[in-house]
Amino acid sequence: MTFALSTNWNNRRLATGEAIVEEALELGFGALELGFHTSAEQVKGFKARLDEMPVGSIHAFCPVPLSAPCGHPELYQLASSDDAARALARVHVRKNVAFAAEMGAGAVVLHAGRVPCRTLFRRNRMKKRTRLGRRLVDVFRRELDALVPVLETNKVLLGLENLPYLEGFPNEAELQALVGDWVRPWLDTGHAYVREVNGWAAHSSSDSIIRPFDRSSSDSIIRSFDHSIISSSPLGLHVNDSCGGDDHLPPGEGEIDFAALAPIARAARHLVLEPHTGVTPEALKRGLEFLKAVWA
Repeated sequence: MTFALSTNWNNRRLATGEAIVEEALELGFGALELGFHTSAEQVKGFKARLDEMPVGSIHAFCPVPLSAPCGHPELYQLASSDDAARALARVHVRKNVAFAAEMGAGAVVLHAGRVPCRTLFRRNRMKKRTRLGRRLVDVFRRELDALVPVLETNKVLLGLENLPYLEGFPNEAELQALVGDWVRPWLDTGHAYVREVNGWAAHSSSDSIIRPFDRSSSDSIIRSFDHSIISSSPLGLHVNDSCGGDDHLPPGEGEIDFAALAPIARAARHLVLEPHTGVTPEALKRGLEFLKAVWA
């Protein structure tokens, strides 16, 4: 297995792409995912070191657009009910697909959007999320259909990431209606665990997105990855641990049973460790060694 490092961990601490590559090599990583905090200046260093450290994936929107004050994965939402918002997102997603091809990366990871579902009562909020999510599936599918020729031309796959909040789109059930040859699931282990803990995970084709979370079950996280999605071969994993609502911890330091996730990891094309910026290099290296042992 080749493990990649998300540059979101260190690209605000290290100024150059060369320095980021050096640190990743020292820690034992074999590839990079260029994160959404990547600057245009850092890209020059990554290009200069591609022979030593390949780039496997790009996390939109990367590099940080000139018009944006800072990096963020939801600067633009391709899954939006607003026509103008989708039009802007369309431009930037296509730019990221072209950038991925330029860097030799095979995948672009996308936070598709959010479903606004604020209400006074929690139960009504759940029902509203389900109803509006269904409508957005049809809108977003049209955007994906138009994007597929761009993906084909550039030989880049699009990964739709599961998001750690109720509003995140697509949820587990919605994702089944959207994946295809060029659009695949991108599964974040910490996000999935947060969704389970809060009862936000939608399973199968059920109308309800409320389900109990059983901490005593060793394979609880797998329930957030519907079996039909697992069998369709996830494009990649963002690998991070979680304790309750806190995620992006080093693997082995939280509550996730990574041994149970081994079949999913073996099916994925990209395995990317995505720790938060407070994780020390020593802790990250321990997490990498832990994964090599449990997924051997």
